[in-house]
Amino acid sequence: MSFDIVGNLNKIFDTQVISDKFKKREFVLEIKDGNYTQFIKFQLTQNRCELLNDFSQDQSVQVSFSITGRPYENKNGETLYFNNLNAWRIVLSQSENELSSPPENIVMPEMTDSDDVEDDLPF
Repeated sequence: MSFDIVGNLNKIFDTQVISDKFKKREFVLEIKDGNYTQFIKFQLTQNRCELLNDFSQDQSVQVSFSITGRPYENKNGETLYFNNLNAWRIVLSQSENELSSPPENIVMPEMTDSDDVEDDLPF
């Protein structure tokens, strides 16, 4: 299952090499939620760590991600649960003005019911 969310890049961390076969890079999105601001941490893994190279803090981005979770039993026999927000795509988001206002300088042709219009379609 995948999700999309839009927010501002609040913090970008360096890539962490966990082992020879695993690396990750974390980042934090600042998301306006009514009267409160949420700071949500995501992670990129393996070759996706490079996705953040073209971005900088305070840019508005859209993040596509999936949620994973797993149990872990500690030394005391307690089961703990861990969740990760695994980002797999990051793109610049459009501002609200670009989304809500129609493009300028576009002229729509007038529609006519005239039989004089030549139909040049091949079918």
